[in-house]
Amino acid sequence: MLISLFPIILATLPSVLGGQVPIVDGVLGGVRNTNASSSGTVKPADLSVAATTPGKIRAVENTGICETTPGVYSASGYGDLTSTESLFFWYFAARENNDTAPLALWFNGGPGSSSMLGLFQELGPCRINNASTAVSLNPNSWNTKANLLFIDQPVGVGFSHGTMSVGTSEEAAADVWTFLQIFLSDSRFSGLQSHDLAIWTESYGGHYGPTFAAYFLSQNAAIAKGTISGITLNLKTLGVGDGLTDPLSQYPGYITYAGSNPYHALVSTSTITRANTSWLSSTGCKEQITACNNGGSNSVCSAAQSFCNNNILSPLAGDFDVYYILATNPDPYPPDLTSYLKTIETKVGAESTWQETNDNVYDNFAATGDWMRNSRPDLETVIDAGVRVVVYDGDADYILNFNGVEAMVNNLDMQFTSILQAQSFESWTVGGQLAGQVKNAGTFSYIRIYGAGHEVPAYKFGNLAYGQAALQMDSLLIYKTTHHSAYRPLNQSCSDDCGYVFVRAFTVDFGFPECVIIMTTLAYGFTIFQQLSTNVEP
Repeated sequence: MLISLFPIILATLPSVLGGQVPIVDGVLGGVRNTNASSSGTVKPADLSVAATTPGKIRAVENTGICETTPGVYSASGYGDLTSTESLFFWYFAARENNDTAPLALWFNGGPGSSSMLGLFQELGPCRINNASTAVSLNPNSWNTKANLLFIDQPVGVGFSHGTMSVGTSEEAAADVWTFLQIFLSDSRFSGLQSHDLAIWTESYGGHYGPTFAAYFLSQNAAIAKGTISGITLNLKTLGVGDGLTDPLSQYPGYITYAGSNPYHALVSTSTITRANTSWLSSTGCKEQITACNNGGSNSVCSAAQSFCNNNILSPLAGDFDVYYILATNPDPYPPDLTSYLKTIETKVGAESTWQETNDNVYDNFAATGDWMRNSRPDLETVIDAGVRVVVYDGDADYILNFNGVEAMVNNLDMQFTSILQAQSFESWTVGGQLAGQVKNAGTFSYIRIYGAGHEVPAYKFGNLAYGQAALQMDSLLIYKTTHHSAYRPLNQSCSDDCGYVFVRAFTVDFGFPECVIIMTTLAYGFTIFQQLSTNVEP
Protein backbone atom coordinates (compact mmCIF):
# COMPACT_ATOMS: atom_id res chain seq x y z
CA MET A 1 0.00 0.00 0.00
CA LEU A 2 1.00 3.61 -0.54
CA ILE A 3 1.21 4.15 3.22
CA SER A 4 4.34 1.98 3.15
CA LEU A 5 6.01 4.73 1.11
CA PHE A 6 5.40 7.36 3.80
CA PRO A 7 8.96 7.22 5.30
CA ILE A 8 10.47 7.56 1.81
CA ILE A 9 8.38 10.64 1.08
CA LEU A 10 9.33 12.26 4.37
CA ALA A 11 12.97 11.76 3.51
CA THR A 12 12.81 12.99 -0.06
CA LEU A 13 10.32 15.88 0.00
CA PRO A 14 10.95 19.37 1.40
CA SER A 15 9.49 20.38 4.59
CA VAL A 16 3.60 25.97 2.03
CA LEU A 17 3.96 29.61 1.55
CA GLY A 18 2.48 28.84 -1.85
CA GLY A 19 -0.85 29.79 -0.30
CA GLN A 20 -3.52 30.67 -2.86
CA VAL A 21 -6.52 30.85 -0.53
CA PRO A 22 -6.68 33.84 1.86
CA ILE A 23 -7.36 33.48 5.57
CA VAL A 24 -10.14 35.93 6.51
CA ASP A 25 -10.80 36.59 10.20
CA GLY A 26 -9.06 33.33 11.05
CA VAL A 27 -11.04 31.27 8.54
CA LEU A 28 -9.43 29.65 5.51
CA GLY A 29 -11.45 30.83 2.53
CA GLY A 30 -13.64 32.96 4.78
CA VAL A 31 -15.93 35.84 3.84
CA ARG A 32 -15.14 39.25 5.21
CA ASN A 33 -17.70 40.68 7.62
CA THR A 34 -19.01 43.42 5.36
CA ASN A 35 -22.05 43.94 3.18
CA ALA A 36 -20.12 45.76 0.45
CA SER A 37 -17.76 44.32 -2.14
CA SER A 38 -14.64 46.13 -3.25
CA SER A 39 -15.79 46.24 -6.88
CA GLY A 40 -14.48 49.37 -8.52
CA THR A 41 -11.56 49.74 -6.13
CA VAL A 42 -8.38 50.70 -7.97
CA LYS A 43 -5.01 49.04 -7.54
CA PRO A 44 -2.61 51.80 -8.60
CA ALA A 45 0.32 51.59 -10.95
CA ASP A 46 2.72 52.82 -8.29
CA LEU A 47 6.06 52.12 -9.95
CA SER A 48 7.53 53.58 -13.13
CA VAL A 49 4.58 53.71 -15.51
CA ALA A 50 4.32 54.26 -19.21
CA ALA A 51 1.09 55.65 -20.62
CA THR A 52 -1.50 52.95 -21.14
CA THR A 53 -2.42 52.11 -24.70
CA PRO A 54 -5.93 50.58 -24.70
CA GLY A 55 -6.12 47.58 -26.99
CA LYS A 56 -2.34 47.26 -27.26
CA ILE A 57 0.59 45.34 -25.76
CA ARG A 58 3.44 47.09 -23.91
CA ALA A 59 6.39 44.80 -23.27
CA VAL A 60 10.09 44.50 -22.60
CA GLU A 61 11.86 41.69 -24.43
CA ASN A 62 14.67 39.24 -23.73
CA THR A 63 15.58 40.54 -20.27
CA GLY A 64 17.63 37.43 -19.50
CA ILE A 65 15.68 37.03 -16.28
CA CYS A 66 14.45 33.50 -15.49
CA GLU A 67 14.90 31.98 -18.96
CA THR A 68 18.63 31.85 -19.68
CA THR A 69 18.60 29.15 -22.37
CA PRO A 70 20.47 30.64 -25.35
CA GLY A 71 18.23 31.76 -28.19
CA VAL A 72 14.92 31.38 -26.33
CA TYR A 73 12.72 34.47 -26.69
CA SER A 74 10.87 36.01 -23.75
CA ALA A 75 8.73 39.09 -23.18
CA SER A 76 6.88 40.57 -20.21
CA GLY A 77 4.63 43.55 -19.73
CA TYR A 78 1.00 44.56 -20.07
CA GLY A 79 -2.03 44.12 -22.23
CA ASP A 80 -4.15 47.21 -21.71
CA LEU A 81 -7.80 46.18 -21.78
CA THR A 82 -8.85 49.78 -21.27
CA SER A 83 -7.18 52.98 -20.11
CA THR A 84 -7.77 51.86 -16.50
CA GLU A 85 -7.37 48.07 -16.70
CA SER A 86 -4.03 46.39 -17.45
CA LEU A 87 -3.18 42.70 -17.20
CA PHE A 88 0.45 41.67 -16.63
CA PHE A 89 1.89 38.78 -18.64
CA TRP A 90 5.18 36.94 -19.00
CA TYR A 91 5.77 34.94 -22.16
CA PHE A 92 8.47 32.33 -22.82
CA ALA A 93 8.92 30.75 -26.23
CA ALA A 94 9.35 26.99 -26.38
CA ARG A 95 12.90 25.75 -26.02
CA GLU A 96 12.21 23.30 -28.84
CA ASN A 97 10.31 23.93 -32.09
CA ASN A 98 8.72 27.18 -30.97
CA ASP A 99 7.47 27.88 -34.49
CA THR A 100 5.07 24.93 -34.27
CA ALA A 101 4.72 24.36 -30.52
CA PRO A 102 1.34 25.02 -28.89
CA LEU A 103 0.58 28.12 -26.88
CA ALA A 104 -0.02 27.03 -23.28
CA LEU A 105 -1.68 29.46 -20.86
CA TRP A 106 -1.13 29.19 -17.11
CA PHE A 107 -3.42 30.62 -14.42
CA ASN A 108 -3.08 30.31 -10.66
CA GLY A 109 -6.19 30.48 -8.51
CA GLY A 110 -7.22 32.22 -5.33
CA PRO A 111 -9.38 33.82 -6.51
CA GLY A 112 -6.95 36.72 -6.58
CA SER A 113 -3.62 34.85 -6.65
CA SER A 114 -0.76 35.67 -9.00
CA SER A 115 0.40 33.36 -11.77
CA MET A 116 3.96 34.25 -10.80
CA LEU A 117 3.49 31.44 -8.24
CA GLY A 118 3.25 28.97 -11.08
CA LEU A 119 6.13 30.60 -12.93
CA PHE A 120 8.69 30.63 -10.11
CA GLN A 121 7.51 27.90 -7.73
CA GLU A 122 6.19 25.30 -10.13
CA LEU A 123 6.61 24.98 -13.89
CA GLY A 124 8.34 28.03 -15.33
CA PRO A 125 11.82 28.22 -16.92
CA CYS A 126 13.40 28.94 -13.53
CA ARG A 127 12.79 28.02 -9.89
CA ILE A 128 13.13 30.21 -6.81
CA ASN A 129 15.69 29.03 -4.25
CA ASN A 130 14.76 28.27 -0.66
CA ALA A 131 16.26 31.55 0.54
CA SER A 132 14.01 33.50 -1.87
CA THR A 133 17.07 35.37 -3.14
CA ALA A 134 17.77 33.91 -6.57
CA VAL A 135 16.53 31.53 -9.25
CA SER A 136 18.04 28.62 -11.16
CA LEU A 137 17.22 27.16 -14.54
CA ASN A 138 14.43 24.57 -14.42
CA PRO A 139 15.17 21.58 -16.70
CA ASN A 140 11.57 20.40 -16.26
CA SER A 141 9.99 23.67 -17.34
CA TRP A 142 6.79 23.36 -19.32
CA ASN A 143 8.24 25.66 -21.98
CA THR A 144 10.48 22.77 -22.98
CA LYS A 145 7.98 21.93 -25.69
CA ALA A 146 5.31 24.65 -25.43
CA ASN A 147 5.20 28.40 -25.83
CA LEU A 148 4.26 29.34 -22.29
CA LEU A 149 2.21 32.39 -21.25
CA PHE A 150 1.63 33.33 -17.61
CA ILE A 151 -1.16 35.87 -17.00
CA ASP A 152 -1.88 37.75 -13.76
CA GLN A 153 -5.66 38.01 -13.72
CA PRO A 154 -8.21 39.42 -12.91
CA VAL A 155 -7.16 43.08 -12.94
CA GLY A 156 -5.42 43.86 -9.66
CA VAL A 157 -3.80 40.43 -9.24
CA GLY A 158 0.00 40.14 -8.98
CA PHE A 159 1.59 42.88 -11.11
CA SER A 160 -1.69 43.71 -12.88
CA HIS A 161 -3.30 47.03 -11.97
CA GLY A 162 -6.35 49.18 -12.47
CA THR A 163 -10.04 49.15 -11.63
CA MET A 164 -10.96 45.91 -9.87
CA SER A 165 -14.52 45.20 -10.96
CA VAL A 166 -14.36 41.46 -11.71
CA GLY A 167 -16.19 39.26 -9.21
CA THR A 168 -17.20 36.12 -11.12
CA SER A 169 -15.44 33.49 -13.20
CA GLU A 170 -17.53 34.51 -16.21
CA GLU A 171 -16.37 38.13 -15.93
CA ALA A 172 -12.78 36.93 -15.61
CA ALA A 173 -13.20 34.80 -18.74
CA ALA A 174 -14.35 37.81 -20.76
CA ASP A 175 -11.29 39.82 -19.71
CA VAL A 176 -8.91 36.97 -20.54
CA TRP A 177 -10.53 36.60 -23.95
CA THR A 178 -10.05 40.34 -24.55
CA PHE A 179 -6.43 40.11 -23.43
CA LEU A 180 -5.73 37.23 -25.82
CA GLN A 181 -7.31 39.11 -28.72
CA ILE A 182 -4.92 41.99 -27.98
CA PHE A 183 -1.92 39.70 -27.43
CA LEU A 184 -2.41 37.70 -30.63
CA SER A 185 -2.94 40.87 -32.67
CA ASP A 186 0.49 42.18 -31.69
CA SER A 187 3.09 41.64 -34.41
CA ARG A 188 5.46 39.97 -31.95
CA PHE A 189 2.91 37.25 -31.14
CA SER A 190 0.55 37.16 -34.13
CA GLY A 191 2.36 34.09 -35.47
CA LEU A 192 0.82 32.15 -32.57
CA GLN A 193 -2.73 32.64 -33.89
CA SER A 194 -2.59 29.40 -35.86
CA HIS A 195 -1.03 27.37 -33.04
CA ASP A 196 -2.98 24.98 -30.86
CA LEU A 197 -4.03 26.47 -27.53
CA ALA A 198 -3.91 24.82 -24.10
CA ILE A 199 -5.32 26.14 -20.81
CA TRP A 200 -3.58 24.94 -17.64
CA THR A 201 -4.65 26.05 -14.20
CA GLU A 202 -4.93 24.95 -10.58
CA SER A 203 -6.78 25.56 -7.32
CA TYR A 204 -9.57 28.09 -8.04
CA GLY A 205 -8.68 27.16 -11.60
CA GLY A 206 -11.25 24.42 -11.07
CA HIS A 207 -13.65 27.30 -11.72
CA TYR A 208 -11.45 29.33 -14.05
CA GLY A 209 -10.41 26.51 -16.38
CA PRO A 210 -13.84 25.12 -17.33
CA THR A 211 -15.39 28.61 -17.43
CA PHE A 212 -12.63 30.08 -19.59
CA ALA A 213 -12.64 27.11 -21.95
CA ALA A 214 -16.42 27.12 -22.35
CA TYR A 215 -16.38 30.88 -22.95
CA PHE A 216 -13.65 30.56 -25.59
CA LEU A 217 -15.67 27.90 -27.40
CA SER A 218 -18.81 30.06 -27.35
CA GLN A 219 -16.88 33.06 -28.66
CA ASN A 220 -15.36 30.91 -31.41
CA ALA A 221 -18.86 29.81 -32.40
CA ALA A 222 -20.02 33.43 -32.49
CA ILE A 223 -17.10 34.34 -34.75
CA ALA A 224 -17.97 31.45 -37.04
CA LYS A 225 -21.59 32.67 -37.24
CA GLY A 226 -20.44 36.20 -37.95
CA THR A 227 -22.18 37.68 -34.90
CA ILE A 228 -18.88 38.97 -33.50
CA SER A 229 -15.47 39.59 -35.00
CA GLY A 230 -12.19 38.39 -33.58
CA ILE A 231 -9.40 35.83 -33.65
CA THR A 232 -10.54 32.24 -33.25
CA LEU A 233 -8.67 30.50 -30.43
CA ASN A 234 -7.64 26.97 -31.37
CA LEU A 235 -8.46 25.46 -27.99
CA LYS A 236 -7.34 21.84 -27.92
CA THR A 237 -6.74 20.98 -24.27
CA LEU A 238 -7.69 21.89 -20.73
CA GLY A 239 -5.72 20.81 -17.66
CA VAL A 240 -7.00 21.40 -14.13
CA GLY A 241 -4.83 20.60 -11.12
CA ASP A 242 -6.10 20.35 -7.54
CA GLY A 243 -9.15 22.35 -8.54
CA LEU A 244 -12.40 23.51 -6.93
CA THR A 245 -15.02 22.75 -9.59
CA ASP A 246 -18.16 21.29 -7.97
CA PRO A 247 -18.45 22.19 -4.26
CA LEU A 248 -21.47 19.94 -3.63
CA SER A 249 -19.47 16.92 -4.79
CA GLN A 250 -16.19 18.01 -3.26
CA TYR A 251 -16.93 19.25 0.28
CA PRO A 252 -17.57 15.77 1.78
CA GLY A 253 -14.01 15.01 0.68
CA TYR A 254 -12.68 17.25 3.45
CA ILE A 255 -14.36 15.08 6.05
CA THR A 256 -13.07 11.87 4.48
CA TYR A 257 -9.53 13.11 3.91
CA ALA A 258 -9.16 14.61 7.40
CA GLY A 259 -9.84 11.23 8.96
CA SER A 260 -8.22 8.90 6.44
CA ASN A 261 -5.62 9.67 3.79
CA PRO A 262 -2.38 7.97 2.65
CA TYR A 263 -0.33 9.63 5.41
CA HIS A 264 -2.01 10.49 8.73
CA ALA A 265 -5.23 11.78 10.25
CA LEU A 266 -5.39 15.58 10.51
CA VAL A 267 -7.76 16.07 13.44
CA SER A 268 -9.55 14.20 16.22
CA THR A 269 -12.64 12.06 15.72
CA SER A 270 -14.74 14.62 17.59
CA THR A 271 -13.70 17.38 15.17
CA ILE A 272 -14.66 15.17 12.23
CA THR A 273 -18.02 14.42 13.86
CA ARG A 274 -18.77 18.14 14.30
CA ALA A 275 -17.86 18.81 10.67
CA ASN A 276 -20.08 15.96 9.51
CA THR A 277 -22.97 17.44 11.49
CA SER A 278 -22.32 20.82 9.87
CA TRP A 279 -22.51 19.11 6.49
CA LEU A 280 -25.70 17.13 7.08
CA SER A 281 -27.87 19.36 9.28
CA SER A 282 -31.08 20.79 7.81
CA THR A 283 -29.48 24.24 7.58
CA GLY A 284 -25.99 22.94 7.01
CA CYS A 285 -23.37 23.15 4.31
CA LYS A 286 -24.95 20.63 1.94
CA GLU A 287 -28.31 22.40 1.99
CA GLN A 288 -26.70 25.82 1.55
CA ILE A 289 -24.63 24.76 -1.47
CA THR A 290 -27.73 23.14 -2.96
CA ALA A 291 -29.74 26.34 -2.45
CA CYS A 292 -26.94 28.36 -4.05
CA ASN A 293 -27.00 26.24 -7.18
CA ASN A 294 -30.79 26.17 -7.41
CA GLY A 295 -31.01 29.78 -8.48
CA GLY A 296 -29.65 31.20 -5.24
CA SER A 297 -28.73 34.87 -5.03
CA ASN A 298 -25.24 36.19 -4.49
CA SER A 299 -25.94 36.56 -0.79
CA VAL A 300 -27.15 32.95 -0.52
CA CYS A 301 -24.01 31.65 -2.23
CA SER A 302 -21.73 33.95 -0.23
CA ALA A 303 -23.34 32.76 3.01
CA ALA A 304 -22.75 29.18 1.94
CA GLN A 305 -19.05 29.89 1.44
CA SER A 306 -18.84 31.52 4.86
CA PHE A 307 -20.66 28.72 6.69
CA CYS A 308 -18.94 25.78 4.96
CA ASN A 309 -15.42 27.16 5.24
CA ASN A 310 -15.91 28.21 8.85
CA ASN A 311 -17.34 24.85 9.91
CA ILE A 312 -15.75 22.31 7.57
CA LEU A 313 -12.81 23.46 5.45
CA SER A 314 -10.93 25.44 8.09
CA PRO A 315 -11.30 23.32 11.28
CA LEU A 316 -10.54 20.00 9.57
CA ALA A 317 -7.03 21.13 8.59
CA GLY A 318 -5.79 20.78 12.15
CA ASP A 319 -2.17 21.78 12.72
CA PHE A 320 -0.96 20.61 9.32
CA ASP A 321 -0.23 22.69 6.26
CA VAL A 322 -3.36 22.66 4.12
CA TYR A 323 -1.32 22.58 0.89
CA TYR A 324 1.02 19.78 1.95
CA ILE A 325 -0.05 17.70 4.94
CA LEU A 326 3.37 16.14 5.53
CA ALA A 327 4.42 19.50 6.98
CA THR A 328 3.07 21.33 9.99
CA ASN A 329 1.56 24.75 9.46
CA PRO A 330 3.06 26.91 8.05
CA ASP A 331 5.32 25.09 5.62
CA PRO A 332 8.11 27.38 4.28
CA TYR A 333 8.08 25.48 0.97
CA PRO A 334 7.55 26.53 -1.78
CA PRO A 335 9.57 29.66 -0.91
CA ASP A 336 7.98 33.11 -0.83
CA LEU A 337 8.52 35.25 -3.94
CA THR A 338 8.03 38.75 -2.55
CA SER A 339 11.61 39.78 -1.87
CA TYR A 340 12.98 38.34 -5.11
CA LEU A 341 10.29 39.91 -7.29
CA LYS A 342 11.04 43.27 -5.68
CA THR A 343 14.55 43.11 -7.14
CA ILE A 344 13.42 42.47 -10.72
CA GLU A 345 10.07 44.25 -11.01
CA THR A 346 11.20 47.26 -13.03
CA LYS A 347 13.49 45.15 -15.23
CA VAL A 348 10.55 43.04 -16.41
CA GLY A 349 8.32 46.04 -17.05
CA ALA A 350 6.16 45.77 -13.93
CA GLU A 351 4.32 48.91 -12.91
CA SER A 352 2.77 47.97 -9.56
CA THR A 353 3.91 46.37 -6.33
CA TRP A 354 3.50 42.60 -6.48
CA GLN A 355 1.08 40.80 -4.18
CA GLU A 356 0.74 37.05 -3.87
CA THR A 357 -3.02 37.42 -3.43
CA ASN A 358 -5.10 40.58 -3.82
CA ASP A 359 -7.67 40.73 -1.03
CA ASN A 360 -9.87 43.17 -2.93
CA VAL A 361 -10.22 40.77 -5.84
CA TYR A 362 -10.85 37.89 -3.45
CA ASP A 363 -13.54 39.90 -1.66
CA ASN A 364 -15.28 40.67 -4.95
CA PHE A 365 -15.61 36.94 -5.64
CA ALA A 366 -16.69 36.23 -2.06
CA ALA A 367 -19.44 38.86 -2.36
CA THR A 368 -20.96 37.14 -5.41
CA GLY A 369 -20.64 33.64 -3.96
CA ASP A 370 -18.81 32.49 -7.08
CA TRP A 371 -16.85 30.03 -4.93
CA MET A 372 -19.92 27.86 -4.30
CA ARG A 373 -21.29 27.90 -7.83
CA ASN A 374 -20.90 24.70 -9.83
CA SER A 375 -18.49 24.80 -12.78
CA ARG A 376 -18.91 21.11 -13.60
CA PRO A 377 -21.47 21.77 -16.39
CA ASP A 378 -18.88 23.91 -18.15
CA LEU A 379 -16.32 21.15 -17.76
CA GLU A 380 -18.77 18.66 -19.28
CA THR A 381 -19.44 21.02 -22.18
CA VAL A 382 -15.73 21.33 -22.89
CA ILE A 383 -15.19 17.56 -22.82
CA ASP A 384 -18.14 16.94 -25.10
CA ALA A 385 -16.83 19.56 -27.52
CA GLY A 386 -13.82 17.33 -28.18
CA VAL A 387 -11.28 19.22 -26.11
CA ARG A 388 -8.64 16.97 -24.50
CA VAL A 389 -9.18 17.32 -20.74
CA VAL A 390 -6.93 16.25 -17.88
CA VAL A 391 -7.81 16.60 -14.20
CA TYR A 392 -5.02 15.84 -11.75
CA ASP A 393 -4.45 16.03 -8.02
CA GLY A 394 -1.56 15.67 -5.56
CA ASP A 395 -2.36 13.13 -2.85
CA ALA A 396 -0.69 15.17 -0.08
CA ASP A 397 -2.95 18.20 -0.67
CA TYR A 398 -5.77 18.78 1.81
CA ILE A 399 -7.30 22.00 0.55
CA LEU A 400 -8.37 20.45 -2.78
CA ASN A 401 -7.88 16.83 -1.86
CA PHE A 402 -8.21 13.83 -4.13
CA ASN A 403 -11.30 12.50 -2.34
CA GLY A 404 -13.25 15.58 -3.33
CA VAL A 405 -11.79 15.88 -6.82
CA GLU A 406 -12.44 12.21 -7.55
CA ALA A 407 -16.04 12.58 -6.36
CA MET A 408 -16.44 15.43 -8.84
CA VAL A 409 -14.88 13.29 -11.59
CA ASN A 410 -17.21 10.39 -10.75
CA ASN A 411 -20.21 12.71 -11.11
CA LEU A 412 -19.26 13.96 -14.57
CA ASP A 413 -22.10 13.62 -17.07
CA MET A 414 -20.33 13.58 -20.42
CA GLN A 415 -19.92 11.44 -23.51
CA PHE A 416 -17.34 9.17 -21.84
CA THR A 417 -19.18 8.65 -18.54
CA SER A 418 -19.95 4.97 -19.10
CA ILE A 419 -16.35 4.27 -20.10
CA LEU A 420 -15.01 6.16 -17.09
CA GLN A 421 -17.31 4.39 -14.64
CA ALA A 422 -16.19 1.03 -15.95
CA GLN A 423 -12.51 1.88 -15.45
CA SER A 424 -10.33 0.84 -12.56
CA PHE A 425 -7.25 2.82 -11.64
CA GLU A 426 -4.09 1.83 -13.47
CA SER A 427 -0.54 2.42 -12.32
CA TRP A 428 1.23 5.49 -13.65
CA THR A 429 5.01 5.34 -13.91
CA VAL A 430 7.61 8.00 -14.59
CA GLY A 431 11.16 6.99 -15.42
CA GLY A 432 10.35 3.42 -14.44
CA GLN A 433 9.10 4.50 -11.01
CA LEU A 434 5.55 4.24 -9.71
CA ALA A 435 4.38 7.86 -9.44
CA GLY A 436 0.59 7.71 -9.27
CA GLN A 437 -2.56 6.16 -10.62
CA VAL A 438 -4.66 7.07 -13.62
CA LYS A 439 -7.98 6.58 -15.37
CA ASN A 440 -8.48 7.21 -19.09
CA ALA A 441 -11.83 7.48 -20.86
CA GLY A 442 -11.83 8.73 -24.43
CA THR A 443 -10.31 12.20 -24.43
CA PHE A 444 -10.63 12.55 -20.65
CA SER A 445 -8.04 11.53 -18.07
CA TYR A 446 -7.77 11.77 -14.30
CA ILE A 447 -4.48 11.22 -12.47
CA ARG A 448 -3.67 11.09 -8.76
CA ILE A 449 -0.01 11.97 -8.23
CA TYR A 450 1.83 10.47 -5.27
CA GLY A 451 3.72 12.65 -2.83
CA ALA A 452 2.62 15.95 -4.37
CA GLY A 453 1.07 18.86 -2.55
CA HIS A 454 -1.31 21.51 -3.87
CA GLU A 455 1.19 22.92 -6.38
CA VAL A 456 1.89 19.58 -8.04
CA PRO A 457 4.88 20.61 -10.24
CA ALA A 458 6.69 22.01 -7.17
CA TYR A 459 7.24 18.55 -5.70
CA LYS A 460 9.35 15.46 -6.24
CA PHE A 461 8.70 11.85 -5.38
CA GLY A 462 11.21 9.10 -4.67
CA ASN A 463 14.11 9.36 -7.09
CA LEU A 464 12.34 11.69 -9.48
CA ALA A 465 13.44 15.31 -9.87
CA TYR A 466 11.31 18.29 -8.92
CA GLY A 467 8.54 18.65 -11.47
CA GLN A 468 9.55 15.55 -13.45
CA ALA A 469 6.27 13.72 -12.93
CA ALA A 470 4.22 16.80 -13.77
CA LEU A 471 6.20 17.40 -16.96
CA GLN A 472 5.62 13.82 -18.12
CA MET A 473 1.91 14.17 -17.40
CA ASP A 474 1.75 17.18 -19.68
CA SER A 475 4.12 15.79 -22.30
CA LEU A 476 2.56 12.38 -22.80
CA LEU A 477 -1.05 13.29 -23.50
CA ILE A 478 -0.65 12.68 -27.21
CA TYR A 479 1.84 10.88 -29.40
CA LYS A 480 2.57 11.12 -33.09
CA THR A 481 4.33 8.80 -35.50
CA THR A 482 5.23 9.29 -39.12
CA HIS A 483 2.20 7.24 -40.15
CA HIS A 484 -0.65 8.26 -37.89
CA SER A 485 -1.71 10.33 -34.90
CA ALA A 486 -3.68 9.08 -31.95
CA TYR A 487 -4.61 9.84 -28.38
CA ARG A 488 -1.91 8.82 -25.94
CA PRO A 489 -3.26 7.47 -22.63
CA LEU A 490 -1.57 8.92 -19.58
CA ASN A 491 -0.49 5.58 -18.15
CA GLN A 492 2.10 5.08 -20.89
CA SER A 493 5.73 5.95 -20.42
CA CYS A 494 7.80 7.47 -23.19
CA SER A 495 11.14 6.53 -24.72
CA ASP A 496 13.24 8.68 -27.01
CA ASP A 497 11.51 7.33 -30.11
CA CYS A 498 7.98 8.15 -28.93
CA GLY A 499 7.77 11.21 -31.11
CA TYR A 500 5.73 12.91 -28.40
CA VAL A 501 5.03 16.60 -28.60
CA PHE A 502 4.26 18.59 -25.44
CA VAL A 503 0.61 19.60 -25.11
CA ARG A 504 0.92 19.86 -28.85
CA ALA A 505 -0.76 17.16 -30.72
CA PHE A 506 -4.07 18.75 -30.17
CA THR A 507 -4.29 19.08 -33.96
CA VAL A 508 -5.77 15.63 -34.28
CA ASP A 509 -9.36 14.41 -34.04
CA PHE A 510 -9.36 12.41 -30.86
CA GLY A 511 -10.75 8.92 -31.04
CA PHE A 512 -10.09 5.71 -29.19
CA PRO A 513 -9.00 3.34 -31.95
CA GLU A 514 -8.34 -0.32 -31.44
CA CYS A 515 -4.59 0.18 -31.74
CA VAL A 516 -4.64 2.45 -28.70
CA ILE A 517 -6.56 -0.13 -26.68
CA ILE A 518 -3.92 -2.75 -27.59
CA MET A 519 -1.07 -0.39 -26.71
CA THR A 520 -2.73 0.54 -23.43
CA THR A 521 -3.10 -3.13 -22.50
CA LEU A 522 0.55 -3.84 -23.30
CA ALA A 523 1.68 -0.77 -21.38
CA TYR A 524 -0.38 -1.73 -18.35
CA GLY A 525 1.02 -5.26 -18.41
CA PHE A 526 4.54 -3.86 -18.50
CA THR A 527 3.89 -1.56 -15.53
CA ILE A 528 2.57 -4.52 -13.51
CA PHE A 529 5.76 -6.43 -14.36
CA GLN A 530 7.83 -3.44 -13.21
CA GLN A 531 5.97 -3.28 -9.89
CA LEU A 532 6.40 -7.00 -9.23
CA SER A 533 10.10 -6.84 -10.06
CA THR A 534 10.66 -3.91 -7.70
CA ASN A 535 8.29 -5.16 -4.96
CA VAL A 536 6.28 -1.92 -4.93
CA GLU A 537 2.55 -1.88 -4.27
CA PRO A 538 0.26 0.88 -5.54
